[in-house]
Amino acid sequence: MVKFAVICMSNMNRSMEGHFQLKKRGYNVQSYGTGTQVRLPGPTQASANSYNFGTPYAHISNDLRTQAKDDPNLHSHYSRLGLFAMVDRNITVKTAPEKFQNEKMSYDVILTCEERVFDLVCEELLKRAGVKSKPVHVINIDIDDTHKSSLKGGDTIVELAKCIVASKDLERDMDGIIEDVQRRMTHRLLYTMAFY
Repeated sequence: MVKFAVICMSNMNRSMEGHFQLKKRGYNVQSYGTGTQVRLPGPTQASANSYNFGTPYAHISNDLRTQAKDDPNLHSHYSRLGLFAMVDRNITVKTAPEKFQNEKMSYDVILTCEERVFDLVCEELLKRAGVKSKPVHVINIDIDDTHKSSLKGGDTIVELAKCIVASKDLERDMDGIIEDVQRRMTHRLLYTMAFY
């Protein structure tokens, strides 16, 4: 069975939507972030809510709801951004956001959700020096970090996973899969092969 990882900066929005969609369909999937901390929009544009990786989604949910409890404007702001729905979804998928750089498990396919994350993942794999000589296909899907965009991005992630799992020879077929999905879906894709 193909092992997938979906990765964004904070393991909150885009990677979790991909994880949720793939898990719902029975794929073997995990998700991660690559940032220094988990960041969510705060009460103002200048302030963010920051949490350490490993902070349970349930704790993050309680924190956001406590902040907004006595402030209807803040509650409306968080609701409009989709924060409550996003964190509630995450609670159903796994316990807490995880950092890719701390993960020792290897995957067959890594799906990143922005080019900066793609670069960080490739850099981390290079640091590991390919000691296992195990190939990993790294594909970037450019997804804006909004609730609406993550839903569309989830569709592209599912389409890629379907084509990948259907392949009998992934090394031979991957370029064609990328071209096919790129042609049919709205997201720009970037692909490389790396090694664990």
